[in-house]
Amino acid sequence: MEEPLWVWVITIAVFLTVYIAEFIYAKKHPHVVKFKEASIWVSIYILAAVLFGAGVWIIKGHDSGVEFFAGWITEYSLSIDNLFVFVIILSAFAVPAIYQQEVLQIGIIGALVLRFFFIIIGAAAVNRFSWVFFVFGAFLIYTSYKLASSHGTESDPTQNKVLKIAEKYLPVTSVYHEGSFRVKIDGKKYFTPLFIVMISIFTTDILFALDSIPAIFGLTDDPYIVFTANAFALLGLRQLYFMLDGLLDRLIYLSYGLAIVLGFIGVKLILHAAHENGFENAPDISTPVSLAVILVVMSVTVIASLRQTKLHPELAHRPGEGVSGSAIRDIKRDHPGVE
Repeated sequence: MEEPLWVWVITIAVFLTVYIAEFIYAKKHPHVVKFKEASIWVSIYILAAVLFGAGVWIIKGHDSGVEFFAGWITEYSLSIDNLFVFVIILSAFAVPAIYQQEVLQIGIIGALVLRFFFIIIGAAAVNRFSWVFFVFGAFLIYTSYKLASSHGTESDPTQNKVLKIAEKYLPVTSVYHEGSFRVKIDGKKYFTPLFIVMISIFTTDILFALDSIPAIFGLTDDPYIVFTANAFALLGLRQLYFMLDGLLDRLIYLSYGLAIVLGFIGVKLILHAAHENGFENAPDISTPVSLAVILVVMSVTVIASLRQTKLHPELAHRPGEGVSGSAIRDIKRDHPGVE
């Protein structure tokens, strides 16, 4: 069932209202989010997603309901991986804790906008060219291999090529100026390190959008479910960051779990594409089976990670603190005398 335009308008308006309200709150009330506050909001947003999924199940039917939950859990898992990269970025650039929630919320809004555009493009391609599933499937299998071969390590965000160009050609101060992105010093305008951080965040968002959209199209071709699953997966991600502070370091097998999930969905897409393009004997993996595989894999990943780091605490990831080797050190070198 294809949703009428008014359903899309209301849905997008509601999500935008929530996201913008969160950004305004983070901007006007900068503070370090405590565990209790974070856990309450994360619980509210998860409950909202579950209730929405139940509504989809009732209104659109069993298949659509299962597709939403499979898509939401997959995207939520990918969002947590996205969150781990945010941790590294905020740590590498020594972003003061009081400004972190504002940075996170801008990054999350950017991720939602990017995914919305990728969804439009992906839906158009899927509807017009069935062979595009071969491309999506191959890309996910390649992503799965890259995740597994990385052994859970993340690349240095300060070595981002776009970031390096920005550092080279933009005048940037060496300290944070009360959360501002741009300041005037002695009559000359400068960008602050917070602006450089946002460039790193947004380029990361693009990379994760490229992974997440093919993944969810492997579970459903309904653009409305694709969008809402992504929107709910990103909702409350800012609070989740503070709630999981310390726990994220212990998810040492997350990349392996995601590699298995993305590889599985990639194979599912290729089999589906083969079935759609005349290979009638090609098996078609159902969405309920996909949901079961995703739940089992991610549950085992989390349990195994927590158990192993409890037995061997030294295995936990330790995102570097301070700015040693970061872009801010280079900024000080390239702009001597600038605060």
